[in-house]
Amino acid sequence: MNIVITGASKGIGYETAKLLASNPDNSVVAIARDKELLNRLKEACVPSASLIPVCFDLSGAYNKFENELGPLIFNHIEKVDVLINNAGYLVNKSFADMDSRDVEEIFQVNVFGVMSLIKLLSPHMGGATKSHIVNIGGMGGFQGSKKFPGLAAYSASKGALSILSECLAEEFNEKNIAVNCLAIGSVNTEMLNKAFPGFHASVEPVQMARYIAKFCEEGKDLINRKVVPVSLSL
Repeated sequence: MNIVITGASKGIGYETAKLLASNPDNSVVAIARDKELLNRLKEACVPSASLIPVCFDLSGAYNKFENELGPLIFNHIEKVDVLINNAGYLVNKSFADMDSRDVEEIFQVNVFGVMSLIKLLSPHMGGATKSHIVNIGGMGGFQGSKKFPGLAAYSASKGALSILSECLAEEFNEKNIAVNCLAIGSVNTEMLNKAFPGFHASVEPVQMARYIAKFCEEGKDLINRKVVPVSLSL
């Protein structure tokens, strides 16, 4: 399978990309902003892995995706079987203290960048063979879950991603593209530790990566149009 994953240089994305690339039947395009960290990911993969590091900032306008990112991907693969929108940006700040720049940066990466990437890649997905778009949301954007002070904008962006997933599943149904959203709970990543210093989640990135990898490869034949909570608690 040809797989594209964002936010691949750290945490869950890093472990998921490495795991998927270990399958000799997969070619993985790993997207992140940090070229050095992408090279470390490449070095950490098994020698037989087909992992293509692509350095790109997902916070740009759509024409940047089309003109710059498109060639970087399609020079290596023609069809996309799985797209994992894992990249995320988090600011832990009270609503009263947030400024417009904070909100714009969160939504640019967590929502608008996802939309731009889907728009770019979806014409190369589906058809005779079903493809799968997996958006990595969060429990903060899952209705009825426990909410935390300081995460209003972040949780709202993840909520938007959940609804986007449901809507695109309908639009892409006839194109043979499944769309799902995994609303993951707290995982012991650098982003979480930065947002909540001193807090240690009980789930490690490699554990979540195993679940995501299996879901991406097999879930499209069993699940569509769903927001799936993946968490040990609310």
